Amino acid sequence: MNTFAQSIAYLFQLYEVLLIIQIILSWIPHNYYHPLARLLTSITEPYLRLFRQLPLQYGGIDFSPLLAFFVLGKIPDVMFRIIRFFL
Repeated sequence: MNTFAQSIAYLFQLYEVLLIIQIILSWIPHNYYHPLARLLTSITEPYLRLFRQLPLQYGGIDFSPLLAFFVLGKIPDVMFRIIRFFL
């Protein structure tokens, strides 16, 4: 179970890094049609789209990635508590 939990935690950390890269790339001009940019967008955009639907834009700044990071940080904690409850 410990190795499984570490693997899941690592995958969530990797996804957080991918989200950070995607957000930074959204601030700077780049080639959106580059294969790596398209891959990154295809991986991160479905999750970010969930939060972009919420009214979290103030003064031209989109705060939805902050909520996305908060929720992504809590998902493993909730998952592990549920798993421990049933084991």
